[in-house]
Amino acid sequence: MTTENPLLGLREKISALDEQLLSLLANRRALAIEVAKAKMATHRPVRDIDRERDLLEHLVTLGKAHQLDAHYITRLFQLVIEDSVLTQQALLQKHLNQTNAQSARIAFLGPKGSYSHLASRNYAARHFDRFIECGCLNFRDIFNQVETGQADYAVLPIENTSSGSINEVYDLLQQTSLSLVGEMTLPIDHCVLVTGSTDLQQIETVYSHPQPFQQCSEFIHRYPHWKIEYTESTAAAMEQVAALNSPKVAALGSQAGGELYNLQVLERNLANQQQNITRFVILARKPIEVTLQVPAKTTLIMATGQQAGALVEALLVLRQHNLVMSKLESRPINGNPWEEMFYIDFQGNLRSEEVQQALRELAPITRSLKVLGCYPSENVLPVDPS
Repeated sequence: MTTENPLLGLREKISALDEQLLSLLANRRALAIEVAKAKMATHRPVRDIDRERDLLEHLVTLGKAHQLDAHYITRLFQLVIEDSVLTQQALLQKHLNQTNAQSARIAFLGPKGSYSHLASRNYAARHFDRFIECGCLNFRDIFNQVETGQADYAVLPIENTSSGSINEVYDLLQQTSLSLVGEMTLPIDHCVLVTGSTDLQQIETVYSHPQPFQQCSEFIHRYPHWKIEYTESTAAAMEQVAALNSPKVAALGSQAGGELYNLQVLERNLANQQQNITRFVILARKPIEVTLQVPAKTTLIMATGQQAGALVEALLVLRQHNLVMSKLESRPINGNPWEEMFYIDFQGNLRSEEVQQALRELAPITRSLKVLGCYPSENVLPVDPS
């Protein structure tokens, strides 16, 4: 006589509760949309930091009564609040820019499974019902797809917490007529991906895009016998490893991407820095307007004179107007040896008087000045309960 496995009944109860949680989360998002509509009518800002903090404090107190850890409650509801903020932000932006497109063609680096593909999928999930995938072989092709109207948006990695700025993308921004219309960040978990049973010592050749090799250099140095092969994207590396189907080859890439090519994870969390995050920018043919109800970023590109203190003088203009700079990047000007172009990200809305006045003051003290775009900041900084 066989005894029934007691875990089966418990797992069924957990699955039923999980389904209820999903339903409640959907109901909460629907209420967030109603809140956004109310804020649209009253012109109130999307974020209310005091309200968020009070909510978290209340939930932590309630959680203690149920023997739930305060850190667990805080982390969980910070994610819920972030979803609510981004949902409201997207709705207000659609209303302001009168965009009702249900689908979009998005160009990204590599075939399915690349990090850029995952970022494109995440961006589309927030803004469109579906998206048409336009995988490209290199960054220049991505720009070209949107510039010629073959795609509506470009999703491009621009900097990483481990390997720094992606210079090729910055250089292409000098030449394009496209506008920055959005940004997003994606946590990157590099894995060693293989086709079947093997181990790290058996592997002889590893395929990937140059960026993952750079970000995982400390791990790679442990295996000096590995031959490094560069590919156009992490997805191209996975495709190659799947085709070779050998215990002697591996790819560096994401678990989600590897699953598309039936690859297994042999090792994970390989980056030099524990928090390995890539920032992506979204480009389109036309600029957008950003409602004053949401936090905004503006990116500009400028060339200063060669005289001493020229850059400092330009940066002081931003400071005088309380515009907080979040990024300063310099790149050589093509065809002008020893001269540099400066890319600046700052917190500010192009529609505001402060930004307009700063631009008026920058114009006479710079040799060239161009706004690459103003866009909603999607980096929702979490609020901690006191």
